[in-house]
Amino acid sequence: MSSEGSTGGGRKRDLDLGMDRPISRRHFLQGSAVAVAGGLLPKSATASGGSPTAAYPPALTGLRGSHVGSFEVAHDLAWNRRTEWGPAEEPDSGVYDLVVVGAGVSGLSAAHFYRAGDRDDARVLLLDNHDDFGGHAKRNEFEVAGQAQLGYGGSQSLEAPGAYSGVAKQLLKDLRVDVDALSEAYDHEFYRRHGLAMGVYFDAEHYGVDRLVMNDLVDPTLFLPLARSGVDNESAIARMPISAEAKAELISLVNISEDRLDEFSIFEEPGYLERISYEDLLTRHFRVRDPQIHALLRDMAASYFGLGTDASPALMCLGFGLPGLGGTGLGRFSWLIERAIHWATEPYTYHFPDGNASLARLLVRRLIPAVASGEGMSDIVGARFDYSRLDREDSPVRLRLGSTVVRVQHQGSPATAKEVGITYLRGGRTERVRAKHVVLACYNMAIPHLCPELPAGQREALSSLVKVPLVYTNVFLENWRAFRDLGVGLAHCPGSYHRQLMIDFPVSLGGVQFSKGPDEPIALHMNRVPNKPGLPARDQHRAGRHELYATTFEQIERATRTQLAGMLGSAGFDPAVDIAGITVNRWPHGYAYTHNPLFDPDVPEEERAHVRGRQRFGRIAIANSDAGGRAYLDCAIDEAHRAVAELA
Repeated sequence: MSSEGSTGGGRKRDLDLGMDRPISRRHFLQGSAVAVAGGLLPKSATASGGSPTAAYPPALTGLRGSHVGSFEVAHDLAWNRRTEWGPAEEPDSGVYDLVVVGAGVSGLSAAHFYRAGDRDDARVLLLDNHDDFGGHAKRNEFEVAGQAQLGYGGSQSLEAPGAYSGVAKQLLKDLRVDVDALSEAYDHEFYRRHGLAMGVYFDAEHYGVDRLVMNDLVDPTLFLPLARSGVDNESAIARMPISAEAKAELISLVNISEDRLDEFSIFEEPGYLERISYEDLLTRHFRVRDPQIHALLRDMAASYFGLGTDASPALMCLGFGLPGLGGTGLGRFSWLIERAIHWATEPYTYHFPDGNASLARLLVRRLIPAVASGEGMSDIVGARFDYSRLDREDSPVRLRLGSTVVRVQHQGSPATAKEVGITYLRGGRTERVRAKHVVLACYNMAIPHLCPELPAGQREALSSLVKVPLVYTNVFLENWRAFRDLGVGLAHCPGSYHRQLMIDFPVSLGGVQFSKGPDEPIALHMNRVPNKPGLPARDQHRAGRHELYATTFEQIERATRTQLAGMLGSAGFDPAVDIAGITVNRWPHGYAYTHNPLFDPDVPEEERAHVRGRQRFGRIAIANSDAGGRAYLDCAIDEAHRAVAELA
């Protein structure tokens, strides 16, 4: 990333961007949160409702996600192979019935399932290395001009809840989640009412000019009910700052209507398209060779697949809506395929104002009722959580934050042991607790380091589940007049740091009112999936992970402000004035690894790495969406239920 801004003219540019604005970094020292007072509700902004300097995690801005202080011990364990942690204190008396490592949705669900039925009096301890619960279901709070703003920092929505398992549906019912009411809380006409469509932003650094080109090259309405731009493909392509040759190739691609895969029957074609990448399809069969076209399309679906078009199956990319379906035999039935997709796909509108963080909060309130009042779905959005009540001795369920587990070991042979010892570090101290059962609901690739006594084959399988790195940045704006004037609600940004940005989902629920008009504050969601084209999938994820650890909040903030200034400046947007705050949710370990037919052997489900890795080991069971090989909320729930059932 450029080091612009260090001296001279760069300093003036930083001031123009608003890098001197204190609001987005006022609580940070080299990216580390030290204290904050503020939040959705004034009194909820402290851990106990008393001290004005106590940290309330959801209201912290700057660098969140895997924040400073949450990963260093784990890296010492995994990277440096550290095994000695000094003498351990035992802060809790007795033996827990269950210890859960990881307080994300899967870990919280495991605690819930364990206490169901005849175990309602079970003593349960959840340990998590972060300063907040929920894992990737991260809540971001901010206040702009006296109005509460919420954003999601990871797990986004309930996707297709009608297709959830009976277990997941029952959990939603137990938590009083009404999916119909969620859909009603979503303003389905917001984007169309304000004329907000899709565009592509070309930045000056990579294209020589800052230019937003409105277009309908890809249909995003399966995920976001945008307005149509009204710009035909040829007119949109003509405005793109790419070469004449690249424009000609792109026009040919979007207009292609000749089957270029005629060597395959209509029955063979899907299998073939699943075994080649989208980039290979363009190059081999559609004669699209200009690197500018590949650069333009490469990351359009990356936020969904976790990889660019070089490492994503062509069939998936065509299904997502990337151009080229007309060049296949399947294109003859495109109208039928599109109708089938729309018929079979549920609307992507089941969204809380803070994403799936509300699910995590519902679970925590169910497990530890003293932490917050209320009992319904709507009141959880604005519920005042008292973090001082998460870990109280008199509670049968305790949730201990800032606690990184470094060893999980049976007390004796795994086949006959009656207890498991769990060693963790908290506040620089080594502590240890004992449990009858353990559920490891943490990143599965970390488990071989926590539990080296696992069989070698199981450790190898777990280690291969390399998670997808990602960045979810929430930018809280004073207003969104520039978006209204330009008519843009979502933009793909090839070359820019964040490859996609969108006005957040328009949801009003539980006292949180979404912006009614462009003069009011709003949350803008921006994302990046760092990848290294040309490498195998897992190596791309590893490279992206290391990139994120090497990138500072200041670099991301500068890139964010620069990107918005370039894209919106023509409509009067001023990043030094219009940006109220920035929260960067950095996840070097993000989405669960999903089977990729381009890189993974076609083997039966029971032979896949996530299945081989999740096998019960004595009194230890393994959960998390990693164990299901799917980065979805229902998968995290289902895997928690399976893990607890194995301990019965």
